[in-house]
Amino acid sequence: MSDTGAAAAQADAAWKPAYNPWLIAVSVTLAAFMEILDTTIVNVALPHIAGSLSASSDEATWALTSYLVANGIVLTISGWLGDLFGRKRYFIICIAMFTVCSFLCGIADSLTQLIIFRLAQGFFGGGLQPNQQSIILDTFPPAKRSAAFGVTAIATVVAPVLGPTLGGYITDQASWRWIFFLNIPVGMLAVFLVSILVEDPPWEKNKKRRGIDYIGLSLITLGLGALQIMMDRGEDEGWFESSFIWVMALIAFLGILGAIGWLLTAAKPIVNLAVFKDRNFAAGCILIGAMGAILYASAVIIPQFAQQTLQYTATWAGLVLSPGGVAVIVLIPMVGKLMTVVQTRYVIGIGFMIMGGALLFSSTITPNVDFRTLVMMRTAQTAGLAFLFVPISTVAYMTLPRRLNGDGAALFSMFRNVFGSIGISLSTAQITQRSQVHQTYLSQWASPFHAPYQALIATYEQALRSMGRVGVAAHDVAVGRVYQVFRTQVTVLAYSDVFYYCAIVAFIVAPFCLFLSPKIGGARGGAH
Repeated sequence: MSDTGAAAAQADAAWKPAYNPWLIAVSVTLAAFMEILDTTIVNVALPHIAGSLSASSDEATWALTSYLVANGIVLTISGWLGDLFGRKRYFIICIAMFTVCSFLCGIADSLTQLIIFRLAQGFFGGGLQPNQQSIILDTFPPAKRSAAFGVTAIATVVAPVLGPTLGGYITDQASWRWIFFLNIPVGMLAVFLVSILVEDPPWEKNKKRRGIDYIGLSLITLGLGALQIMMDRGEDEGWFESSFIWVMALIAFLGILGAIGWLLTAAKPIVNLAVFKDRNFAAGCILIGAMGAILYASAVIIPQFAQQTLQYTATWAGLVLSPGGVAVIVLIPMVGKLMTVVQTRYVIGIGFMIMGGALLFSSTITPNVDFRTLVMMRTAQTAGLAFLFVPISTVAYMTLPRRLNGDGAALFSMFRNVFGSIGISLSTAQITQRSQVHQTYLSQWASPFHAPYQALIATYEQALRSMGRVGVAAHDVAVGRVYQVFRTQVTVLAYSDVFYYCAIVAFIVAPFCLFLSPKIGGARGGAH
């Protein structure tokens, strides 16, 4: 090794952050928390946005789709963008512009403006999660990363849980515009803290800048953009009954397949797929993708069930999720301690088993389920999440070469978000499909020739007559009430099925933890 190379290696080994690493972790996590919160906080406000901007509910969903498309694309290439601009500079640009775009979204006076500003917001927001993880990886030594990822988990797991609660409360009490204005003080504080506390380590400053891989960039944009549009719009368009969805599916397939082929053979690819040669990282991406799908799917369908079936307000539907966020915060330190005495791969397996059991419990929902039971169901699910994010993140990066941290963080975040979008789309599609199946099955019993059906109508009819309704009017209203009960039963059975399917996925994924290295964590001396 030359004298210059030896000196550089010595400088790298001797480098330590100038400020307390925990202050740095909290500062960068604040920015990521703001961005992740924004992906779910808008969901509950879409009907209000549609009414305020004189748009249909279907048109308003493009405010969510545009964000997800831009976000998904940039997540993948954020490592390259960090190399291009310098990681700290790029991170600050993303925070500042995300904040500006949030302000523009809040003052938008037409749906077209809102969609454009949301597209820009997603573009700059896509760089926050990967850079947050990359900065934490470089700030903390491997032995302390599991504790640092505990802070990261607050953004990744708690933000999607808190989003619907906060969004519902703001929408009910003020205006949907304050959902976006809320980001302004948070973003300004994050820019201030990051600009002071964060610094690029020597190996980041000395990293050779990659050129612009136009072909790789184009293929990733086409493939992931079309995939996000297909998954987000599929349910509204009738999935593969729509020619638009077929076109999006074809573009997604060709774009992603072409991107993989190009990135594996290009001399200077925009994303280095060599990260997947690391067994722990590859298995970690599969596991975090499964966790993301279950996390986002369950975070959407529970408040949806509470609002549409149980007639909860947006605020109360969000409050169903909040205790689960508290449970995660309480459990994460305990899981960190557990990782020092139990092999990390077994901790992950325990997490998926807890998650599967909690989802089986959730599949027992009934039409008269009360608030307390719903809270217990959601809290049990998030208890499983506490055993997943920190261990999976710790294992995924443990043996990854430091030079690949940027690309690794980008792809790791991409897996979580893309599979999260897929989980949301598949769960909502299954609710519709299973509702139709159960309606077809149960309708054979809603017949004048079925005695219990007739007895139920008679009970309602008698109650209505006691309240002053007479003759045909009482009978018609009674039939209508029975039909409402019928529809509720159908919907509850559909949600029960979706929870059951999610449980099966959790149980199937659990054995994948065995592909992780057995030498990470546990009584052999902790993570190393």
